[in-house]
Amino acid sequence: MIKVSNEDLLFAIDEKPETMYVWHSRFEDRFQDHTHLKGQLTYVEGGIIFLYTKEKSYFLPARHYVWIPAGVEHHLQHRYHAAIVRNIYFDTTTDDENPFYKQIGIYPVNNLLLEMFLFSERWNGNIIPKTHEYDFLNTLKNILPVVSEHPLPIALPTTENMRLRPVLRHIVDGLSDDGMSLESVGKAMGFSERTLSRLFQSALDTSFFQYLKLARMIKAMEKLLESDATISEVAYQVGYNSISSFSNTFYKMVGKRPSEFKELKQATLTKMNLV
Repeated sequence: MIKVSNEDLLFAIDEKPETMYVWHSRFEDRFQDHTHLKGQLTYVEGGIIFLYTKEKSYFLPARHYVWIPAGVEHHLQHRYHAAIVRNIYFDTTTDDENPFYKQIGIYPVNNLLLEMFLFSERWNGNIIPKTHEYDFLNTLKNILPVVSEHPLPIALPTTENMRLRPVLRHIVDGLSDDGMSLESVGKAMGFSERTLSRLFQSALDTSFFQYLKLARMIKAMEKLLESDATISEVAYQVGYNSISSFSNTFYKMVGKRPSEFKELKQATLTKMNLV
């Protein structure tokens, strides 16, 4: 692995706008909020990460990658051990050709993409135009919109509103409480139901109940991939006393049953020859 300082690395990524830049590392969460002049693709082998922007936080599970458009302020944070983080920074010369490149998205990694990510591990640093390496990475970029049609529809809105932020922490810390409600949270945090409901709509453009549901699903995804808890145990840990209700809600929001989602961890470990 190439070891450089944070500042040097950020400078190197954008120093030559016409190049691609490849960086494989065991840590990417050492950066605070920052931006790039290039589009960023990040795939994590082993472990999971969260992507934080000014507006939302995103969960990046196993066998998924995140696309971050050029110019979007962000930082990544590991919650668990990651074997390696694969980052590819693409020049923006073709970004106007497809709206895919203009929005953040988290997408499943099929076998073709995975093999291409693994193939790129032999490179680090600038990849200049008119080389076989550049052509390979350009092909990778061009197929992303074709093979990545269905982004993971889970993102938790965030806010700088100082009145609401303690409420959000209270909710996330108490997700196992199956009796959590607008009334109980309002009482605990000193708000009337009406005031708290309006605060969610004005600051987050979503309802209290939708936020609670999203927070529970993200925590469930995290536990399914990074613990040995059964699906029924995970359901109870995120505040559901009905397994069928949990499974149905999970399927509607994630697009997979909890059992299918849990298998992503095994598939990734098998591909990495860790089991």
